Amino acid sequence: MDTLSDLTEDYAFLDADDRYRLLIDLGKALEPMPDALKTDATLVRGCSAAVWVYPTARDDGTLHFLADSNAAITKGIIALVLLTVQDRSAADILATDIESALAPFDLRNQLSSNRTQGIPNMIALIRATAERYAA
Repeated sequence: MDTLSDLTEDYAFLDADDRYRLLIDLGKALEPMPDALKTDATLVRGCSAAVWVYPTARDDGTLHFLADSNAAITKGIIALVLLTVQDRSAADILATDIESALAPFDLRNQLSSNRTQGIPNMIALIRATAERYAA
């Protein structure tokens, strides 16, 4: 996947349809999540589509997340969120202002409210995970 800063620059020059396609492509590029990990315990609550996020702790102290969704655009949104936190330490994740990092994408104005209503819940789940691992 591209870096968040690379995507931010590209996104600014795209029209609405191309922005939508970019998000879908981000979702397609996500590392596959095994179906066995798509459980009630990994389900993000409050999303209009099903979204699953599964964290793993690596030996180097970083967190790596697997994620998936049953909707292409939502899968792209979680991929975008993960770009802000993937393979970083729990302390780094907790210190990251994920909402500000995503602000240049203006998702609330680019997508329907149904598509964006679960973003705070995705972020909250990632933060809660980081808090558990930081403790």
